Amino acid sequence: MKEVEKAWETISSKYLFRRPWLTVRCEHLVLPNGNHVPEYYILEYPDWVNTIAITKEGKFVMVRQYRPALGRTCYELCAGVCDPEDTSPLASAQRELWEETGYGKGTWKEYMILSANPSTHTNLTHCFLAIDVEPIDHQHLEPTEDISVHLLTLEEVRKLLDHNEIMQALNVAPLWKYMAGL
Repeated sequence: MKEVEKAWETISSKYLFRRPWLTVRCEHLVLPNGNHVPEYYILEYPDWVNTIAITKEGKFVMVRQYRPALGRTCYELCAGVCDPEDTSPLASAQRELWEETGYGKGTWKEYMILSANPSTHTNLTHCFLAIDVEPIDHQHLEPTEDISVHLLTLEEVRKLLDHNEIMQALNVAPLWKYMAGL
């Protein structure tokens, strides 16, 4: 039996901060039971993408970069923002893989769609699986990026997952899904 959705009513909404990659708004909400939440903060982001990219040789194309919030360098899937100039999340994922790693081509499919936090984030993350990718160019990093590329075996990726060495939850979920399907 499908449960009836009980939407919350927005009494007022005020933007507190607006930047290209983050917008914060504060809303006064009323729950279906009549309770008021006078300050509920919502973070507006553009949609994100990430890609499990696997070479013709069966290696996972991973990146490592420093993450200031954690104060550590992390292994991650190639990931980024859906640029409004891209025609689709797939185009954004292919662009990000090319920019961050120099890899491309292969066979692509959308693998899953996730929300980082559906209670406060407005965006979705489109996760892709790209098989038989190959080096087609060099990295095209932005001035704010310092990314190294690593080709890892399935066993090495599994070990990183088992030892909590991949910290980004939006990377961990599709990787564990992939592992479960083997």
